[in-house]
Amino acid sequence: MTQVILVDKHDQIIGQAEKTKAHLDKGQLHRAISVLLFNSKGELLIQQRSSHKMLWPGFWANTCCSHPVSNESYLQAAERRLKQEFGIQAKLKFHHQFIYQAQYQNIGSEYELCHVFIGISDQTPKPDKQEITTWKYINLKDLKKDMSNNPEKYTPWFKSELKTIKSSDILSS
Repeated sequence: MTQVILVDKHDQIIGQAEKTKAHLDKGQLHRAISVLLFNSKGELLIQQRSSHKMLWPGFWANTCCSHPVSNESYLQAAERRLKQEFGIQAKLKFHHQFIYQAQYQNIGSEYELCHVFIGISDQTPKPDKQEITTWKYINLKDLKKDMSNNPEKYTPWFKSELKTIKSSDILSS
């Protein structure tokens, strides 16, 4: 069983919990990572989450996200997950962190202290079909417009993250 690292709002470790249990009811605050990977044209690689996901199945999301495991840094978790989900290795740079809590129907919640990383790569994605239904590259302007017009298609953490991302962030990655 996969464990997540439980933390307080100051990112101090307070224990561990089984991943599914940490996402039930209102959720337990735990560490998470998010990766936003751009190509050299400045387009963001996004994914439609698998229909097998417990929370937000079929929704569009960031390039990838997950949870650090014991003795793994946020950056190591981000690099591991990018390789697992898309078969891509890229240099990632920390962008920001935030805490969010979001309820999905009556199934459960995300309650995460999330570190967001940005990177650039032109490697061809090789998606893990168990994790990803489909994927595409999209420029930020079109993505933000679609997210504004169709917010119900996107995960809550992705909507939060995108508010802080500017085109100049891509160039500095």
